[in-house]
Amino acid sequence: MRSWLFDASSLTARLMRHGSGQFHVELLSQKIRRPTLDEATVLNMPDSQFALIRQVHLYCGDNKVVYARTVIPLSTLKGAQRRYGNLGNSPLGAMLFTDRSMQREEVMVTRLMPENPLYEKTGGQGQAIWGRRSVFKVGGKPLLVSEYFLPALFRS
Repeated sequence: MRSWLFDASSLTARLMRHGSGQFHVELLSQKIRRPTLDEATVLNMPDSQFALIRQVHLYCGDNKVVYARTVIPLSTLKGAQRRYGNLGNSPLGAMLFTDRSMQREEVMVTRLMPENPLYEKTGGQGQAIWGRRSVFKVGGKPLLVSEYFLPALFRS
């Protein structure tokens, strides 16, 4: 698990290799909402400000292996960065890691516990789901990506 948590390269590219090219994204939701207090704090946003929140499952073959949540402040979705608001079922990593303006801040290890409202998206069975999150800057503007590694990843 450690190698997944601290890998600074594109998770999309790594999952494509892991799944022998059998990779796809399932869009769960993409809505303008208030981020959690914790997410707003990491992004230095006032807690009353709205963001585009995108939630997806990443698959290797038929196995759901990652739950990912991206928080993009509305102020980030202007100019060239508008394209980050229209990903649909396309992988965010493919866009981020080809964006020459992209800078990634430190990787923070995190976990989802069963009492967290986001936990239901993982399909977890009562155990903690470990993940990581990073603030990325695109064109100098922030977005937060949280990736939680589901048990199926380690069985595939």
